[in-house]
Amino acid sequence: MFPLRDTASRRRIPIATLFIIAINVMVFVNQLSMSYDGFIEMIYKYAFIPSQFVNGLTQIESYIPLFTSMFIHGDMLHIISNMWSLWLFGDNVEERMGFFGFIAFYILTGLIAGFAHFVSNPMSNIPTVGASGAIAGIMGAYFIMFPHARIVTLVPFIPFFIRVPAPIFLFIWFISQLRSGIYGMAGGVAWWAHIFGFLAGILLYKRFLKKRF
Repeated sequence: MFPLRDTASRRRIPIATLFIIAINVMVFVNQLSMSYDGFIEMIYKYAFIPSQFVNGLTQIESYIPLFTSMFIHGDMLHIISNMWSLWLFGDNVEERMGFFGFIAFYILTGLIAGFAHFVSNPMSNIPTVGASGAIAGIMGAYFIMFPHARIVTLVPFIPFFIRVPAPIFLFIWFISQLRSGIYGMAGGVAWWAHIFGFLAGILLYKRFLKKRF
């Protein structure tokens, strides 16, 4: 199923969400302009590699890739799917948190997701990139904050459009991530980053809500 839009209304332009999307797109466009060697050099400098992190826990620079990796994507499908999910769920969450609260929440859940990936596979040499851990945090917040929203979803190959209650849609998504993480499916995907990003969003969202909405 492919989510197209949600039914939760908003009153303001989601500037923070658009800002984060713009940064990701600009980084990706810059990646496309690089030579292959330049791209590989960037990946091994700014992507998060658990085995390098475990060897430098006492060095501040070892923590930088936890942040920078959130703005790098592997290919066109990777960035489109992530940015679409961010746009779909981020605008409503941002409206409840405000510009700075939303950005802080996004970064924090992304860092938690990255650290969870490290704990789950500390000796991995595979570079990890993508905003999906932070976006999972946004999805976790949305799961609690908008229980009555519905996700207009395309069922491919039929085609058929259905409105799925947002909590059901996100719960199914979470269970699919949990199943993949437990059974080790598609080892190149940071499943536990998605799982703990989502849980962090559920647990921490209240701390970032605006006092008045």
